[in-house]
Amino acid sequence: MAQTVGDYLIQRLREWDVREVFSYPGDGINGIVTALARADNQPRFVQARHEEMAAFAAVGYAKFSGRVGVCLATSGPGAIHLLNGLYDAKLDHVPVVAIVGQTDRTAMGGSYQQEVDLQSLFKDVASEYLVEVNVPEQLPNALDRAFRTAAATRSPTALIIPADLQEAEYSPPRHAFKQVPSSPPGTSLPAPVPPEADLAAAAEILNAGRKVAILVGQGARTAADEVRQVAEVTGAGVAKALLGKDVLPDDLPFVTGAIGLLGTRPSYELMRDCDTLLIVGSSFPYTQFMPEFDQARAVEIDIDPRFIGMRYPTEVNLVGDSRATLSALLPLLRLKKDLSWRITVEKNVARWWETMERQAALGADPVNPMTVVSELSKRIPDNAIITADSGSSTNWYARNLKIRDGMRASLSGTLATMGPAVPYAVGAKFAHPDRPVIALVGDGAMQMNGLAELITIARYRTLWTDPRCVICVFHNNDLNQVTWELRAMGGAPKFEESQSLPDVDYAGFARSLGLDAVTVDDPAQLGQAWDTALNATNPAVLDIRCDPEVPPIPPHATFDQVKSVTEAVLKGDPEAFHLVAQGAKTKLQEFVPGKRR
Repeated sequence: MAQTVGDYLIQRLREWDVREVFSYPGDGINGIVTALARADNQPRFVQARHEEMAAFAAVGYAKFSGRVGVCLATSGPGAIHLLNGLYDAKLDHVPVVAIVGQTDRTAMGGSYQQEVDLQSLFKDVASEYLVEVNVPEQLPNALDRAFRTAAATRSPTALIIPADLQEAEYSPPRHAFKQVPSSPPGTSLPAPVPPEADLAAAAEILNAGRKVAILVGQGARTAADEVRQVAEVTGAGVAKALLGKDVLPDDLPFVTGAIGLLGTRPSYELMRDCDTLLIVGSSFPYTQFMPEFDQARAVEIDIDPRFIGMRYPTEVNLVGDSRATLSALLPLLRLKKDLSWRITVEKNVARWWETMERQAALGADPVNPMTVVSELSKRIPDNAIITADSGSSTNWYARNLKIRDGMRASLSGTLATMGPAVPYAVGAKFAHPDRPVIALVGDGAMQMNGLAELITIARYRTLWTDPRCVICVFHNNDLNQVTWELRAMGGAPKFEESQSLPDVDYAGFARSLGLDAVTVDDPAQLGQAWDTALNATNPAVLDIRCDPEVPPIPPHATFDQVKSVTEAVLKGDPEAFHLVAQGAKTKLQEFVPGKRR
């Protein structure tokens, strides 16, 4: 049998060292799927329950492997389903290649079944590179450019291949007019360093500062050691954007934790009081959590000049690789002798963790969600990968989870879409089948996407050398983050019709799939439940019934926000009394005297 375009595509994916393709089948990609079958499923076809989940899994795979993720979808509805996951990749700067089927070339423009204008559909999300392949000779260059562009720009790219072309005989590009060849797969990314004059200007600012703050994002992940060294030399405290939560461990005394509405009090104080700011690899969008304008002199490091100087007025912008740039900057920095700022930062951090311990120890009805994460932090494996979803559970991930060296963690940081944590976990397990993975998921996100992807976990669990994949469900029967936003921002009481969720037996569903499961409705059971799940020889679901009225209090809770919550209570919030009592208990822990130091 002659080699088809589908056969060549699969061959080229192997040459790009693609190991998994996350997908859901459909007749618009039959020529590719049958080629995979002829290739003995190499790369592996990983069947998600929905194309959106396939895209999320590809994003999770790319985030945790450092490689390009690949997803595959059929024409029309399959292609449309990819969009949310691809936008997650675009906004979080993650390299993903989407391969999409299209109706036969002979039917294009004829309002044929499942024909959608894919060029228009993907032109924004795949703005860095989007191409429709219409002849076999076009494929090598198009596919290779999709991979190289995704890797170089840290973004999703899309390749559209009509169904009839997939089954056509492959012929390579010729040495001829208007034929475009390609080179062997592979790419080498640059590690640029800014000019010496710019480095000197940045050093002058950092050396002059008395109260230096550093904000790191995911772009600083490869420069963790250099960030530590800069912090030690300058006496800085280090705050972390949510996407940079795993850049530095939380047991370093000068790491203040997450920044923003879901952030910590020490990070808020760090930004409020600093006179100098160094931003490394972060596009954290919320300016109101940065220093006041004209308060701090600022330097920013980012590899992409399009995203530099956007969030705070910076004096010096260093366009370059974070590790290479910090390595070049370090010899120009002078060791700070006045340690009063660092001492203040470390005292604030120590007091914060004491506050978190007290808040996690508070009683709730039935389980305090902060206790869930606090108990996990005590026993989380050193090489664990943690995924988090969007919702009130994100607060506890951001504030209560203590990351240590060697761990990885991520979430939908910019799109903040609901539902990626479980498919992220699937991608993480294929990226690192030898490492334990833990997903922290609200019950809203679990009902939206997570339950279906438990089926995927059950299907592929035997492929993972370390079978541990723990899905922790914060079960409170409430779309809790939005409930609190309505209370805090609009002074609106909880609207049961929009906010209440149907009660689901998540543990029972997991057991029906052959997974382990533990139901927890007593905080005294939490430690043992985590021990059971983290020592299991099977993926497990923790179904933890949490109190929805434990408030995710912002680190700088304003009078207006407190007033809005009070107004919500006065307007007849159905949980009024419990809400006030729980909120008061939680907030008061910030004012309990800490240990003397």
